[in-house]
Amino acid sequence: MFSRIGPPAFKHDLGNTIQLCESLDNPHQKFKSIHIAGTNGKGSVSHMLAAILQTAGYKTGLYTSPHLKDFRERIRVNGKMISEADVIDFTEMIKSQIEKISPSFFEVTVAMAFHHFAKEEVDVAIIETGLGGRLDSTNVIKPELSIITNIGMDHMNMLGDTLEKIAVEKAGIIKEGVPVIIGELQPEVQQVFEDTAATKKAPISFASEQRKVLQYKWDKNLLQIETEDLYRNKNTWQLDLPGIYQTKNLLTILEACSQLQHLGWNITEQHIGEALSQVKKLTGLHGRWEIIHNSPLIVLDVAHNVDGIKQLTQQIEMTPHQQLHIVLGMVKDKDVDEALKLLPAKARYYFTRSNVPRALPEEELATKAAAYGLTGKTFPNASAALYSLSHRATKKDLVIVCGSIFLVGEVSVSAVKAMWQGENDLSGAIDMLEGIRFFG
Repeated sequence: MFSRIGPPAFKHDLGNTIQLCESLDNPHQKFKSIHIAGTNGKGSVSHMLAAILQTAGYKTGLYTSPHLKDFRERIRVNGKMISEADVIDFTEMIKSQIEKISPSFFEVTVAMAFHHFAKEEVDVAIIETGLGGRLDSTNVIKPELSIITNIGMDHMNMLGDTLEKIAVEKAGIIKEGVPVIIGELQPEVQQVFEDTAATKKAPISFASEQRKVLQYKWDKNLLQIETEDLYRNKNTWQLDLPGIYQTKNLLTILEACSQLQHLGWNITEQHIGEALSQVKKLTGLHGRWEIIHNSPLIVLDVAHNVDGIKQLTQQIEMTPHQQLHIVLGMVKDKDVDEALKLLPAKARYYFTRSNVPRALPEEELATKAAAYGLTGKTFPNASAALYSLSHRATKKDLVIVCGSIFLVGEVSVSAVKAMWQGENDLSGAIDMLEGIRFFG
């Protein structure tokens, strides 16, 4: 699986996906879809848009990756995960194809999602790319709308070592005549998108040019954002995703809804407002500035690349706290040094690792971090790090767990609560191991 071992599992063409879909009678052609790519924010945008369409009364499929704890998180219909029985039945059904063409984990999962959505007769499916765009396994669909959130330096060993090269790969999801939304106008890559859209005769819009954020504030772990469009129409939105980086994603979402309305989809402001206030409940999104405990404030965030860490540090600076504690674990194939340069030296660090082959050993991570003035202790897993931290953090402190999606996925929320409540019973100890169990 790419998720566990990284680049060696990456396939460089769409042949296997096409063959798998043909063997299943091309399920992706039996429902409407929206395709979403980008370096950061595509997961949040996918979940928010799915929540809105679901609230508007459309039976909505959602395909995202990676998962935090349960593989089935990747494939949902109206927020409900695919059943274990359906996963098993599908795998048995295509066993001969798997043996014949040796598809990757991604390729099998994409085919499974398409088959599930067709079987469930969804009205629309939100399809998030796994990696890049042009050669991503999902790029066999002809969507109603394409969305590219932004471009940053990530997966450079597979997508290219400049923003322009990475943009070319992401622009690969732009289809003939299909409207495309670019979330952020970035001068370095603007021409790439405009040229590709012109070649494909695809109407293009930049979300950040259509609306602006006037102001935002936190209120009881919710994010309130006031926006204004080109006609000076103002709206206030309340999001249950409190990360300040959601201000950018919100503009992308609002432009997507506007484009879908023009295409005939029945989406009202009431649908949008209702959905944005309960995205986590409707779609199961987690790990985006997710507050799991107060006093001290403990936050889980899947920030793991340079742009993600930049946004995370901005949020840390704006969050009142006394002492900052960071539980950090990263994977080997990320630009670890560039990410470490951005992290605050004032924090106390708890260097650890997730239980996947790609994980950077905690001692090696600590050595790299020391070169940038980041100091702390090492721990074999997140639970051990958090247990140690529970004896040091005070009620006014801020605790961040970040650096790897896998690390966040291994944190047991119930175990964290038990640690700070002093519940050292057997059930709490079992819960501490819950996240690790999925990778054991």
